[in-house]
Amino acid sequence: MKKITAELQKGHILVSDGAWGTYLQQKGLKPGECPEEWNISRPNDVLDIAQSYITAGADLIETNSFGGSRFKLEKYGFGDKVYEFNKAAAEISREAAGPKHFVLGSVGPTGKLLMMEEVTENELYDAFKEQSMALEAGGVDAIMIETMTDLDEARIAVKAAKENTNCEVFCTMTFQKIIGGEFRTMMGISPSEMAETIVQAGADLIGTNCGNGMADMVGMVKEIRSVNSSVPVLVHANAGMPCFVDGKTTFPESPEDMATRVSGIIAAGANIVGGCCGTTPEHIREIRDAVKAL
Repeated sequence: MKKITAELQKGHILVSDGAWGTYLQQKGLKPGECPEEWNISRPNDVLDIAQSYITAGADLIETNSFGGSRFKLEKYGFGDKVYEFNKAAAEISREAAGPKHFVLGSVGPTGKLLMMEEVTENELYDAFKEQSMALEAGGVDAIMIETMTDLDEARIAVKAAKENTNCEVFCTMTFQKIIGGEFRTMMGISPSEMAETIVQAGADLIGTNCGNGMADMVGMVKEIRSVNSSVPVLVHANAGMPCFVDGKTTFPESPEDMATRVSGIIAAGANIVGGCCGTTPEHIREIRDAVKAL
């Protein structure tokens, strides 16, 4: 298995894909419908999303498995489909990626809070283990633990993936700018705290995704680099901060707007740049061109 970090060690800047959730909605995913079920019932639509990002120039694409833990799937009545849905998600993205591109197995938060005693550490570990092993079976190159806000949940997810698969393990958290200009997750965790704990847990790459446009991501990357100058860093930014217009959520940053921020993100220390909510293949194409220009 090729290692993504080996490519980064050569000095390459890699481009990741863009949004999946908003893209699925454009294809007809209805409120209350399980996105991961589409890997079985509408695989061609999921494949089209993955292929569109490869065509746009992405070096890495994710899988349609963000909510693929047993805890999330149970809400839809699919708690017994964890292996089936996640393996299918990985196989679809693997088909789109082929041998020349990388696949990141998307693993999102469970929605369960340790601090509220809604779940135990062992239960979280088992859920992340189950999902990660299914993604590996489908052919992913790395487990992409993302959009985390609870440091303990992120740490457990990294540990479960690292101890039960042969994949590289990546982890990103979602931060917001608070009064005073600092960045914190909803649980009060800073980028520097995340970097220290998650690297120690065994992550091969760390970073930040969602919640912010490209501009604010620069400060987060700089803070990570202030405590760790060597760990690879990934940024998946939104297409700006979401706005509610005419009953719909929109994202204001155009592909060109995002592309103008790429040089700043890379100068701050990012090694992989891609998109999150609101980003499209056109955003990724512009980011690809900006990286090429550097």
